Amino acid sequence: MASSLIIVCIAAFAAGFIDAVVGGGGLVQTPAMLITFPNAPVATLLGTVKIPSFCGTAVSAYQYSKRIDIRWKLIVWVALAAFSAAMFGSYMVSVLNNGILKPIILCVLVLVALFTYTRKTLGQQHDEIPYTAALWKGIVAGLLIGFYDGFIGPGTGSFLVLVFITIIGHDFMHASAHAKMINLATNLASIIYFSFTGNIMFELAIPMAICNMAGGWAGTKMALLKGNRFIRIFFLLVVTGTIIRFAYDVFFR
Repeated sequence: MASSLIIVCIAAFAAGFIDAVVGGGGLVQTPAMLITFPNAPVATLLGTVKIPSFCGTAVSAYQYSKRIDIRWKLIVWVALAAFSAAMFGSYMVSVLNNGILKPIILCVLVLVALFTYTRKTLGQQHDEIPYTAALWKGIVAGLLIGFYDGFIGPGTGSFLVLVFITIIGHDFMHASAHAKMINLATNLASIIYFSFTGNIMFELAIPMAICNMAGGWAGTKMALLKGNRFIRIFFLLVVTGTIIRFAYDVFFR
């Protein structure tokens, strides 16, 4: 048990770092849990990783909020939409097989990677759209991505970052900061649901949360130091990793 705990804690630190920069830490943390504890119920493992994800994201969100001007009036409504949808998505995990959506997500991720790679200036300028337009677009995006996070999970942060860049008009730095706030809401919804259904192993979740917070602190410091160019490159790496993960699920499982 001790060796297994060390493995998942290392994965939690790496996930916290990745999440802090651009999201997508679930690519590391979730597979590590599934591989290390192959006999545990999947719902329990998914519920357990939500606590370290929430804690690490909270640290990142706080660090970003000290340096980035957060649009709280917008974020609150988008977060509420994402929270509700994530709660529903978590419930649907126990009802439907999320494998039916993975081929669709794989195609979307490939398009996201190509779109980001070919547009060299994407996310380099900060030019926000008016509040009313941002509100309704943000709510719709929050509902869709919130459901996705509760139902499948990996890559949620990356999708949120892309939404804030392409729809709201943020640069990578502001998009990452605002994405953290929404991710807090979706993680909290899943934690509440999985707690009520008894699908959280707190003996793993608590030490993993400490490591994830440490990774989140380090990742945020790096992102704020290196700026938009670094975050763009990191974004492409994480999206590529997500594509590989989903391609494996679709074609080899």
